[in-house]
Amino acid sequence: MPKLKCILETALYVKNLPAAEKFYSQVLGLPLLAKQKGRHLFYWVGRDVLLIFYAPKTLKDKTTPHGAKGPGHLAFEVSQKDYGLWKKYLTKNRVKIVEEVIWKKPNFRSIYFRDPSGNLLEIATPGIWEKIK
Repeated sequence: MPKLKCILETALYVKNLPAAEKFYSQVLGLPLLAKQKGRHLFYWVGRDVLLIFYAPKTLKDKTTPHGAKGPGHLAFEVSQKDYGLWKKYLTKNRVKIVEEVIWKKPNFRSIYFRDPSGNLLEIATPGIWEKIK
């Protein structure tokens, strides 16, 4: 069987595209790659791409319709050093932290929060999945 190399893109679906653009561009500081008014926003996350679709529009697309109902989940990895800075930054920008998890090893941490459409986002320190292998 051929081997899959990586996840090229990840998609989230939102109810309010302007609110999503403000959140992902201004609060999370992601660089905008492409935008189609009323349909989608595409962002760079390192070398990966985050696709944000306006759910009511993409669920009705004639070509390759896709979508999801209900909140999605996406995790961003940050360095150990930046983890605490992100926690303070989100709080300062009035982003409610839903939960913080300290995994079995004390150096592995995650904070969870929601975007304006209710998608559950996570900021995690490196190595969480490596120890499960």
